[in-house]
Amino acid sequence: MPMSLVVRGTSSTDKHLPLLLLLHSHSHSRIRFLKPSSSFLPNSSFPPTNLTLLSGRNNFATRLQSLSYKSKSLLSVEPMDSSKEFPELSRNLYPEVEPYSTGFLNVSDLHTIYWEQSGNPNGYPVVFLHGGPGGGTSPNNRRFFDPKFYRIILFDQRGAGKSTPHACLVENTTWDLVDDIEKLREHLQIPEWQVFGGSWGSTLALAYSQSHPEKVTGLVLRGIFLLRKKEIDWFYEGGAAAIFPDAWEPFRDLIPEDERGCFIKAYHKRLNSEDVEIQYAAARAWTKWEMMTAHLLPNEENIKRGDDDAFSLAFARIENHYFVNKGFFPADSFLLDNIEKIRHIKTTIVQGRYDVCCPMMSAWDLHKAWPEAELIVVPNAGHSANEPGISAELVAANEKLKNLLMGSLA
Repeated sequence: MPMSLVVRGTSSTDKHLPLLLLLHSHSHSRIRFLKPSSSFLPNSSFPPTNLTLLSGRNNFATRLQSLSYKSKSLLSVEPMDSSKEFPELSRNLYPEVEPYSTGFLNVSDLHTIYWEQSGNPNGYPVVFLHGGPGGGTSPNNRRFFDPKFYRIILFDQRGAGKSTPHACLVENTTWDLVDDIEKLREHLQIPEWQVFGGSWGSTLALAYSQSHPEKVTGLVLRGIFLLRKKEIDWFYEGGAAAIFPDAWEPFRDLIPEDERGCFIKAYHKRLNSEDVEIQYAAARAWTKWEMMTAHLLPNEENIKRGDDDAFSLAFARIENHYFVNKGFFPADSFLLDNIEKIRHIKTTIVQGRYDVCCPMMSAWDLHKAWPEAELIVVPNAGHSANEPGISAELVAANEKLKNLLMGSLA
């Protein structure tokens, strides 16, 4: 089967950074060396060499069939000449932009979700699915997209951000959120759109696209989270503690020793306590554990989010609620089992090599099940979309879809 694997590497001349060996079984694979860029490294004194391994180029146009914007054709996608190289893609975040419209949508008798639109009102629609669940959106999320080309839609999922009721767990499941995305699409009168999601956002993007593949023209996924038991156990039951023991101990010590057999259940008890102070204490500990592990290098601004009780309560309560309920999926491998429904959709997966929150095993498992999707591994990054290497590749992935839509690679 055709596979596309891209590894953004570092210079082999630095004794602290070992040479990356790329192995690929496809007989037509080739390695292409790209222009080095220091922007991918936290420490710019180590300029990287970018290694690209590509194959299956002759099947590329076939995999783009779902990108045609049928209902309101702004652009056309034509077959790509496999003899042409990809043009140099922008990897810089776009300048800050303000929404041109905002609103609240009643998605049930209980829940109302906040939404906003920015960029080009007549542009190609893209919806941003935030992480957590419970993380909410932020203005910086708009910067991954060219505001002259894209109609950028952000929304806060149930109970998160500006959506109400805050931190509410009632009627709050994966399938409720999938329905909400469809209700928002219909409310905004969008026939189909590109979908962008990272961390839990990648989980929701996969669930949504598998439920409504005809509405999705392209996917950009980051920090893959398939919500399997082994992923939950890794992060919340002691696996990641081997890498961040200092961050783990406050998270662990909030729970009495006799309840440490399952931290997810122990925190669930406290996050749903009738005592609000117990809820807040548990929420702060839960949130700080994730914030302290989300970057390859410590990010104090991110860690401080754990001190925001309003943010922490929604983030911790909703995350824990979904994890206790196994994502509301009928099987542990549900998302992998249903890849066939979305195999045709042009997709880029961006994964930090040292992602502790969502380890690379999940991105690798997804790529093996879905070799048509391009996997980009950033070797000098962790989990956060705001790390330089990750954000650069996310922008580039959107730029690639934009160029394909514009027919610039024809």
